[in-house]
Amino acid sequence: MDTETLQKKRFDTTASDYAAHHGDKWSQKYYKRFIYEPMFENISLKNLNVLEAMCGSGEATAFLNENGAFITGLDISKEEIDIFKTRWPDSQSYCRSILNTELPENSFDCVMIIGGLHHVHPHVDEAIQEIYRILKPDGFLCFSEPHKGSLPDKLRKIWYNNDKTFAENEESIDIEHLKVKFSKQFNFKNEYYKGNFAYIFVLQSLVLRIPLKLKAIYSPLLIWLEGIFDKIQGKSLSCFVVCQWQKK
Repeated sequence: MDTETLQKKRFDTTASDYAAHHGDKWSQKYYKRFIYEPMFENISLKNLNVLEAMCGSGEATAFLNENGAFITGLDISKEEIDIFKTRWPDSQSYCRSILNTELPENSFDCVMIIGGLHHVHPHVDEAIQEIYRILKPDGFLCFSEPHKGSLPDKLRKIWYNNDKTFAENEESIDIEHLKVKFSKQFNFKNEYYKGNFAYIFVLQSLVLRIPLKLKAIYSPLLIWLEGIFDKIQGKSLSCFVVCQWQKK
């Protein structure tokens, strides 16, 4: 089975649960503080044409709306896009692959992806190339992904190999490879390494099978702790990277 079929099958099956666990109050607090805000640092989203790529049911859409962006959602899962359309009827959306969006060249001011690229191995390079094609000159690619080479990445590999929730092709992203590969096409503006206690137990509540009622009890403490350790943990102890690239 090809990788896109694997991922489509996975997210068609888990769409409603994914929306519940990533769209809840505490996940959204986490996203805003540790992902959205650093991801869009020094970028005014007002009136920007933003592609929320691999959007799922639109967990980032509220933040984009609040900041004045015009949003288009794109995801390979029909179930996810159906939820997206219900939640965000005023936004355009397409059930298509990030490898072949069928969208016009130079049509978006910004493409954002949260935790999507690690699902498209071994085609990450092709995904970035397609994003480059649809971005306007000076447009931004803003993404957040688990990254290779950290201690959490070593633990993640064990987790992926022993949990049937994950598809076979999933693995963390080699940021250094991507920067070498696309150095002539992008300027690498910002790069932040983040993620510890709350990332694991708040954002990963679905794969850890944690009930939402229990999650609501411990999330405030773990988000507070994450804010402390976020300042000192460094790349080798971080669970994910937040990147802001600009098209040359």
